[in-house]
Amino acid sequence: MILFIQGNPGRPGLNGMKGDPGLPGVPGFPGMKGPSGMPGSAGPEGDPGLTGSPGPPGLPGPSGQSIIIKGDAGPPGVPGQPGIKGLPGLPGLQGLPGPVGPPGDPGHNGLPGFDGASGRKGDPGLPGQPGTRGLDGPPGPDGLQGPPGPPGTSSVVHGFLITRHSQTTDAPQCPQGTVQIYEGFSLLYVQGNKRAHGQDLGTAGSCLRRFSTMPFMFCNINNVCNFASRNDYSYWLSTPEPMPMSMEPLKGQSIQPFISRQFNGLCTRRVSQEEEMLFPTYSLCRLCSLFLSLTRCAVCEAPAVVIAVHSQTIQIPRCPQGWDSLWIGYSFMMHTSAGAEGSGQALASPGSCLEEFRSAPFIECHGRGTCNYYANSYSFWLATVDVSDMFSKPQSETLKAGDLRTRISRCQVCMKRT
Repeated sequence: MILFIQGNPGRPGLNGMKGDPGLPGVPGFPGMKGPSGMPGSAGPEGDPGLTGSPGPPGLPGPSGQSIIIKGDAGPPGVPGQPGIKGLPGLPGLQGLPGPVGPPGDPGHNGLPGFDGASGRKGDPGLPGQPGTRGLDGPPGPDGLQGPPGPPGTSSVVHGFLITRHSQTTDAPQCPQGTVQIYEGFSLLYVQGNKRAHGQDLGTAGSCLRRFSTMPFMFCNINNVCNFASRNDYSYWLSTPEPMPMSMEPLKGQSIQPFISRQFNGLCTRRVSQEEEMLFPTYSLCRLCSLFLSLTRCAVCEAPAVVIAVHSQTIQIPRCPQGWDSLWIGYSFMMHTSAGAEGSGQALASPGSCLEEFRSAPFIECHGRGTCNYYANSYSFWLATVDVSDMFSKPQSETLKAGDLRTRISRCQVCMKRT
């Protein structure tokens, strides 16, 4: 195996012979600007050159003699921006007086001047025209009494209407000295739209000739009227006939005990034309179930004024001197029922003196054709007052059946004697 060992570098060789010229090289980069040469000699004068553009403004020259030559007016410049408001100028001199203006409006009248001196007395004037008739003077003194006149006509021509209620199913008789006008049924008050309107039992309005559980209808601004179509009520004076133990509204054959004698047997025979006119809105069977324990009444014409007198004791009061008695009774004041509504009686009216006392003197009827007594119905009566208790605190007291009349005031209806 042969081993080769690297030796040391040799000495440089001798210079070789000059070679052939090479190919042209690539153009080199531009060289740097050389230094400025020496100024050349002045050349001949050249032709005038083109007018150059104006040079920049020169520096101000020294002040010389001003020679102002006015040039031509230039074109108007662009309007400048409004300047700021200047300071107020000095007051100007007073101007010359202006021309005379037109006349002004007339002024207001001045205050009255002082009274002038009195003038001399004038001459008498001519006679005036006759005046109008003067006012009547005061009446003179009463003359002597004249002779008696002829008898006057009966005062019945100018009679007074009163109503008497029997509180039974029979029509009452008019008191002595009065004339009956008509008979009917005793209407106490009605309630519509939750408002009550009562009738004075002493006037003819409380005695309706025909009965209906709903005797009225209501109308509105749309020219529409409705009858028996909502929860309205009518209240009538009732008879003493007791209600059934069940307190259900009476109808059918159970109503017969409450029908007056003049209508007995009505449910078992054909209704007459007169009876049909009395109850125009009901059929025969409906009539039997609606004609309840209704009080009858009579409207009477009296020849003089009629009043009611109340004793406020259990004693019957006396009529005033010169007055005659028509009937006696108990002092009826007020009544309420559904919705705490009701009405009252004027104590001077004969309607405030009912001949019979009952704790439930009226019955409630509805548009559905039924009548009954209800727990919210109350009657108010004038109570007795002892002279010794007039200005003391009333003592609470509860009265039960059998003792009720011991605290009810008595009354009497009186007519002025003619």
